[in-house]
Amino acid sequence: MNQLRAWGFSAKWWRGEKGEYWVIGQVILFISFILLPVYPIINLNQLSPIWKYTGWGLTGLFSLIGVLLLIWGGLDLGTNLTPLPHPKDDGELVTSGAYGVVRHPIYSSVIFLAIAYSFWQWSLTHAIGAVVLLLFFDIKARKEEAWLNYKFNEYDAYRSNVKKLIPWLY
Repeated sequence: MNQLRAWGFSAKWWRGEKGEYWVIGQVILFISFILLPVYPIINLNQLSPIWKYTGWGLTGLFSLIGVLLLIWGGLDLGTNLTPLPHPKDDGELVTSGAYGVVRHPIYSSVIFLAIAYSFWQWSLTHAIGAVVLLLFFDIKARKEEAWLNYKFNEYDAYRSNVKKLIPWLY
């Protein structure tokens, strides 16, 4: 319970004033993604070796990007880390490190790891799941950014210089 309070959850979490419902939705999406059945886009036994190696390479690349962004972003946030989209009352704006590459590196890491898994399995359902996660985190980030912009005067300038979810692209 102390950790939930440290993250900014209140005893009246059901009001959703700090974005608690976003966290619940996120947990539901994570569990749903894990439970999705694997429907390969193609018959994996009939794949030529070049496609198998391509799939493994893309899996490795997206996994590496995802893990790096997750660890780097978490370390850079330090005590500012919270699953809630609402910034902590005593939080500071972090704009360096992973946050100098992408505004939401932890959200990005989940998206990249979902893409990696869909390549590993060549799974159409998981590719669609990765798109759903991208859309969810894009909308959650919009809500979070409204709160960050309200709390930090310099957030608008930061937002204009750093991409939201995909480094250097989006």
